[in-house]
Amino acid sequence: MRFSPPIHRLTRRELLARLGRTILISPLLGSALLSISCGESKPRELSGLQELDDDAFLDAIERAAFLYFWEQASSTTGQVKDRAHANGIDNHIVSSVAATGFGLTALCIADQRGYMSGSALLDRAQTTLNYLLNEMPHHNGFFYHFVDINSGERVYESELSSIDTAILLCGVLTCRQHFRDQKIIDLATEIYQRIDWPWMLNGKTTFSMGWTPANGFLNAHWDTYSELMMLYLLAIGAPVKKIPADSWKEFSRPTLTFQDLTYITNPIAPLFIHQYSHAWFNFRGKQDAYANYFDNSVVATQSHKLFCASSLGSQFSDYSDKLWGITASDSQNGYVVWGGAPPIGPIDGSIVPSAAGGSIPFLPSECIEVLRNIQNWFPKAYQRYGFIDAFNPLSGWYGQQVIGIDVGIMMLMAENQRTGFVWDTFMKNPEANAAMEAVGFH
Repeated sequence: MRFSPPIHRLTRRELLARLGRTILISPLLGSALLSISCGESKPRELSGLQELDDDAFLDAIERAAFLYFWEQASSTTGQVKDRAHANGIDNHIVSSVAATGFGLTALCIADQRGYMSGSALLDRAQTTLNYLLNEMPHHNGFFYHFVDINSGERVYESELSSIDTAILLCGVLTCRQHFRDQKIIDLATEIYQRIDWPWMLNGKTTFSMGWTPANGFLNAHWDTYSELMMLYLLAIGAPVKKIPADSWKEFSRPTLTFQDLTYITNPIAPLFIHQYSHAWFNFRGKQDAYANYFDNSVVATQSHKLFCASSLGSQFSDYSDKLWGITASDSQNGYVVWGGAPPIGPIDGSIVPSAAGGSIPFLPSECIEVLRNIQNWFPKAYQRYGFIDAFNPLSGWYGQQVIGIDVGIMMLMAENQRTGFVWDTFMKNPEANAAMEAVGFH
C-alpha cells in the first residue's frame, strides 16, 4: 500500500534545507517573524507530579515515555510509530526508523529499571532486530526514513536516510551491550556490518543526507556541525566498510556569539542538534582538536534559554527564565523548524517540552524547573505518554500528538542525568571508543 504524506509532512532535514535557502535570500526574515502580538498565561493549581522529588519526577516521565514505545510499536515487527495521539488511541501506521532506534534504547532502560517483565522486553528486542536484519527493506544497509509499521515498506517516497539509520543503529548497539543475549549480539552485529558507509559518501568527503530510487543521492550533505557526530563516529568505527578517520575533519564547525556566549553551532538549525548525538555517545570530560562538545552543548542550552527569556520575552509573554524552549516540533500550522539564537522559523509563543527535556544533562536544575512548570501551569500538556509535542499558552492551542523522537530524547536524557545508564551501556561498544580515539578525543 502506498501513502501520500500530509501537506506539512516534511522531514526536519527538508525543512532545514528550505529554511537555509530562505535565510540566504532574506537575512532580515528572522526579526520580521517575531512581530506577533502577545497574550497572557497564568499558573494553575499544583498537581500530582509536582509533589515528587526530582528523581521521582524524571522517573514518571520515563515511565510514560516507555509506555509510548511499548504501545505504539508493532508486536510483530518491533517498528515504532513516528507519531501517535497523546491519549493513546491511535491508528497511525507510519514508523520512523529513528523512533525505532529510540524505542530499542527504551527497552534497555525499561529492563534496567524493571518497568516490565525482562523476558517480554528481551523478546521485543529480538523481534525488532530480527525484522531489521531479515525482512526490512534496505539498500547497502541503510533504511528508509519512514516505513509502514506492519510491512516495513517505504512510505511518503522518503529517502534512505543516513542520519536516521545512524540513530537506529545507536539503539541497535545499545541492545547489543545491555541484553548480552547471543541472538541479539549476533543480529545487532550483522546489522552494523552490513552498512556500506563509503557508498553514502558518493565519492565526496562528507555524507549525503540520503538517497532515493528515482533520483539517487540527495544534493544536501552532512557538512556542518549538527547531530551528525554520531553518524561520522559510527562510520569511522565500523567493523567493516568504514570511512577514514580524517572524515571527522571534513565538516565545518561555525561559531556563534550570543550575549557573550560563544559556541559551535549551525545558525539555521534548532536546539535538537545539540542533543541527539549526546543521547548515546558520552562526550563528558573529553575533547578533540576543536572542542569539548558536552560543554559546547551546555553553552548552547544556556544561549537558547537566554534567547527565549530576553530576546523573545518582551514579545511573547509566556517566555521567561522559568518557561522556555523551542525546537523542531508540531505547531498550529503543521510541523515546523524553529528556535534560536538567531531567530529561526515562524516563532509564535509555542513551547516545545523536548527542548528542555532533551537538554536535562546540560542544565539539570533549569530544565527540570521548566518541565515542572509546564506540568504545573499547563496540565493539559501532560498526557498518557508524558508531555505532548508542543502547545501555545498564548493562543490556547495544545497539540494532540506526540512524536517518537521527541518522546525518546526526553526519556534517554532523563535517564542519563539520573544514572548515566545509556552512556555507560552504549560506550561499552568497542567501535564507539575506537572511533573517538581515532579522531583524537582525549
